[in-house]
Amino acid sequence: MSKIKLKLGISPCPNDTFIFHALTHGKIDSNFDFEVTHLDVEALNQSVSSQTFDVCKLSYATLANALDDYQILRSGGALGKGVGPLLIAKEEMSEAQIEEASIAIPGEQTTANFLLSLAYPRAKNKQVLLFSEIEDAVLDGVADAGLIIHENRFTYQDKGLICLMDLGNYWEQLSSALIPLGGIAVKRSLAPQLKIELQDAIKASVKYAFDHPATSNDYVKAHAAEMDQEVIQKHIELYVNEYSLDVGEEGEAAVNTLFDKAVEKELVEEISKPIFVT
Repeated sequence: MSKIKLKLGISPCPNDTFIFHALTHGKIDSNFDFEVTHLDVEALNQSVSSQTFDVCKLSYATLANALDDYQILRSGGALGKGVGPLLIAKEEMSEAQIEEASIAIPGEQTTANFLLSLAYPRAKNKQVLLFSEIEDAVLDGVADAGLIIHENRFTYQDKGLICLMDLGNYWEQLSSALIPLGGIAVKRSLAPQLKIELQDAIKASVKYAFDHPATSNDYVKAHAAEMDQEVIQKHIELYVNEYSLDVGEEGEAAVNTLFDKAVEKELVEEISKPIFVT
């Protein structure tokens, strides 16, 4: 029987490649044949306007605006505690200085930028850079401060930079909820049973990754922006967890809380369609 062909968009970051390796490299049985594209998180977020991918990793802040066309799979995402973005600089800055500062961000549609906007709504002087370029932009004076995600949270201190605010901690204190960073979106138009099968297949891929962590080493390292194996491992351990298997009630509540905040701030309209695939 021929397999179902799907276009899959994920980031090159270790958590995504670790999660999807088994599914896209024939380590587990599935009914799917994936055409895989690796893109930066903001490029993935921008892809929703053209619905380029059948399945893709998206920032939850973007998903809040994409629910007419996409639903969220319960498996494969990045949620948790202590996993939020960090606002960094070369030296301490007051709140007033931060509000006036030039801030390098990894994308306007990222959850990171959404959290920054919640914490510093007056901070408007932002410039979008690839997440892997933000540390150097701050060091070189291209930006006064930077909003870092992914591997960079493990490397900024070694470069002499300091943390002005842990926006993950800010969110947890504000909401008493997990930090929903990114989820796996699937086109709403696909058949319901296909979406369930896809969700189960991703969950099986995560389980395989947990049980055989070394299997994906070459694939993960080939795409990672930071090549140091210790940093890669820390990245995976931080972002791939029990909520990557299934968001669970706690994860679902965190996503709903984020979306409620987005509606409250009039960033999105009221959400009426089912959010998660069930």
